[in-house]
Amino acid sequence: MSSVSAIARVVPGVDMLRDYRPAWLGKDVTAGLVLTALLVPQGMAYAELAGLPPITGLYTTVLCLLGYAAFGPSKVLVLGPDSSLGPMIAATVIPLVTANGDPGRAVAYASLLALMVGAITIAAGVFRLGFIADLLSKPTQIGYINGLALTIVIGQLPKLFGFSVDGDGLVAEATEFVRGVADGRLVPAALTVGVGSLAVILLFNRFLPRIPGVLVAVVLAIGAVAVFDLADRGVKLVGTLPEGFPPFTIPTVPWSDLGLLFAGALGIALVSLTDTISTASAFAGRRGEDVDGNREMIGIGAANVAAGFFQGFPVSTSGSRTAVAEQNGARSQVTGLVGAVAVTLMLVFFPGLLRNLPQPTLAAIVIAASISLADLPGMQRLWRQRRSDFALALAAFLGVALLGVLPGIAIAVALSVLNVFSRVWRPDRAQLGKVEGLRGYHDTESYPSAAQLPGLILYRFSSPLIFANANTFRDDLRRFAEASPPPKWIVVTAEPITDVDTTAADMLAELDGWLNSRGISMVFAEVKDPVKAKIDRYELTATIEPKHFFPTIGSAVHAYREETGLDWPAADPPIG
Repeated sequence: MSSVSAIARVVPGVDMLRDYRPAWLGKDVTAGLVLTALLVPQGMAYAELAGLPPITGLYTTVLCLLGYAAFGPSKVLVLGPDSSLGPMIAATVIPLVTANGDPGRAVAYASLLALMVGAITIAAGVFRLGFIADLLSKPTQIGYINGLALTIVIGQLPKLFGFSVDGDGLVAEATEFVRGVADGRLVPAALTVGVGSLAVILLFNRFLPRIPGVLVAVVLAIGAVAVFDLADRGVKLVGTLPEGFPPFTIPTVPWSDLGLLFAGALGIALVSLTDTISTASAFAGRRGEDVDGNREMIGIGAANVAAGFFQGFPVSTSGSRTAVAEQNGARSQVTGLVGAVAVTLMLVFFPGLLRNLPQPTLAAIVIAASISLADLPGMQRLWRQRRSDFALALAAFLGVALLGVLPGIAIAVALSVLNVFSRVWRPDRAQLGKVEGLRGYHDTESYPSAAQLPGLILYRFSSPLIFANANTFRDDLRRFAEASPPPKWIVVTAEPITDVDTTAADMLAELDGWLNSRGISMVFAEVKDPVKAKIDRYELTATIEPKHFFPTIGSAVHAYREETGLDWPAADPPIG
């Protein structure tokens, strides 16, 4: 293997440049320049959403694009400040910064948070922990995102109306907002420009999606400030941004705060990974490409590390910005590089370009993004299709809305894990019988007329047999054994059983002895080879007779018939 190939395995950007086609350059440059129109206002807006100075959103945008271009595997994925992460960053950082604290201190906390998120995601990729992204099930994702969207909207409404509130949490912020409006604190000019900006963004997104509605709203809002002297009418403006680019900085914070920062980093990393892998999968599927989840983790980790060393904050994938890049012909990560260069040139040579951008317009950008996050049709679908999944989504929604963003993500993860555990604890179990005209053996609840051989029970247990459900399995077989008249054989149709742990093995040994004392045989059919190997290793065959393991259900039924001389009520047995 050549040295270049070895480097390319670690740094996919090298491979991208080596295989780059000159014919792509025009499309990548065009897509990058169009993308810049979104990167600048959204980066500033999401920085404020995270409780940070707007300029940090631009620093973050540039560095994460460079980091992902070097280490990210996707050709078109666009990373950057994200509306779903903003409240989580704020919830982590703001409590650690004293009231009216130094913005520089908040930036240091956010930068270290980005480094932690980067370290977590890179480690997850290196150690192939891509399954971590599966800790948020789809129902809990839907509920969490809807709760997040509502939290963002309520939090941005005061800024849209031209004033601020001190409430902490959704209910407190909503109460303070209503009180502020009732007390006449709203600024009519701010409300006009904010609502107007929001309307422009939403209308363009709905009817002219190929034109960046955010850019149109920004241009119109800046023009309105100049024409109508909105600054003199109480509308707050962004002001001139700091000139140039920040130096390489290693953020430092008190050691006592690292634990809280790390807890927030874990939640942010989980949401970021889940979002990135799902978005990467969606766009890769459209392009006929595969997704390597572990390499994506390394790519997003590198983007976060790069941002963290230059006064940035944690980032994630942006589905909307990726869609804009793809719609405008992006062919590679050169699109992101063009966007990074364009933003850098603006910072160095034109720092006052957006000084007249109204703060209510930034609020409108964030609110529009949060509206696009919400998935009410998803909640309706869950209600129609599976009420238990709807309950999970609703619980995750209420967790975010009532307890806050970080407790909400913890609740969402806990609910996802408990949902899996409950399905393992109480798996699908069925008694099987023969259905005339159908091949095989079928659930007697679905087919009440299914025939059963006297003294024979065919029992299907659709789950790994582990500590969590061993008692459920045992109780079912004991219930069969205590029936009147009792069965002679209980055949466990074990094809769905993918594992047996030591707790379950001990239970099987005890259960087999208890059944044998009653003259009942516990028999297994269709045991998978890896499971059979574990049964042998546990020495269960010293208790359960080896002759009671059959390759198919049909062969077990045939052996029972041979031993007892019994036959099916119908003339022809099913095909086993």
